[in-house]
Amino acid sequence: MTSTITIRPAVPEDLAEADALAAALLRNRAYMAATEPHRPEGYYTREGQVARLNDGGRRWFAVERGSVGERIVGAAILSGIVLGPFRSGSLGYWVAEEYAGRGLATALTEEVCRAAREELGLHRVEASTLLDNHASQRVLAKCGFVPIGTAPNYLHIDGAWRDHHLFQRVLHDDPPPRG
Repeated sequence: MTSTITIRPAVPEDLAEADALAAALLRNRAYMAATEPHRPEGYYTREGQVARLNDGGRRWFAVERGSVGERIVGAAILSGIVLGPFRSGSLGYWVAEEYAGRGLATALTEEVCRAAREELGLHRVEASTLLDNHASQRVLAKCGFVPIGTAPNYLHIDGAWRDHHLFQRVLHDDPPPRG
């Protein structure tokens, strides 16, 4: 039996959402250790995910297998959202190890960019990868992101400050709304 995959906005007020995210992150903790910052133990709990989901400056998206809340197999966050003349946000995403290489990260990234443009009116989305994260770089390239530079000592990952390639996708060239 083939289960369906759904990409949808995450629901901050739903505690089952927080439980599902915490469980998914815990299942994939070792897999993501080489590309993620060190996280305190509380991050992998319902309470840690409730706090993250309720951070009003972020937009969350979940990738689930099966029915709503059944099993999250990936997620994306659009954070650092700035409006005004900048109209930009920063993308981060992950897909569970068992679903890597199936196009889910690409679909997730496209959905975040769609929402960034159509729902938030953003002009651009930025993302970064470790220098050797070629899989993520391919996802970004497929989704229209272009390299814009390299940032030395950008994030503390896996015990050390790591250089990152920086990317952006310009979503449109319309002027910001007046008001």
